[in-house]
Amino acid sequence: MGYLAQRTLTLAALALSGWAGAAGLAWAENLAQTSAPLPTSSAGISIELSVAEDIGEACKLSFVVTNGHHKDIAQAVFETVLFDGAGQVSRLTLLDFQDLPAGRLRVRQFQFPQACADISRVLINGAQTCSATGLDAAGCTRGLMLSSRTNMELLG
Repeated sequence: MGYLAQRTLTLAALALSGWAGAAGLAWAENLAQTSAPLPTSSAGISIELSVAEDIGEACKLSFVVTNGHHKDIAQAVFETVLFDGAGQVSRLTLLDFQDLPAGRLRVRQFQFPQACADISRVLINGAQTCSATGLDAAGCTRGLMLSSRTNMELLG
């Protein structure tokens, strides 16, 4: 079932249950708008930049990753570029997302020695490593879906 259909069913169920007063309906609409759509059956990896958090002098980025392939990925390492507030490259690095089981959510966190406010965009430049039985080398980048819940843009 698609995201829009789930949202419609949730709102309809609340309305039928009598709990859809102004507060209940507003809560349901807010939940529907802030909840991420469930992964679809399309094959590919989905990466969401979920949280950017300053930890002392460093910035911790939390990613929610879903492997939409029908095969487990033993190791996925992405070449990643961080851009500063002026749009210039500030760091080129490799992020090891480790193993990604088929159809499962995983959270991966990475810390960088700069304030989060100094990072405007994150670019997934390509896969350095994509180890999976039954997937070719492009399996980690083909169909790659990127999104961000932060004020940082996630590109690929």
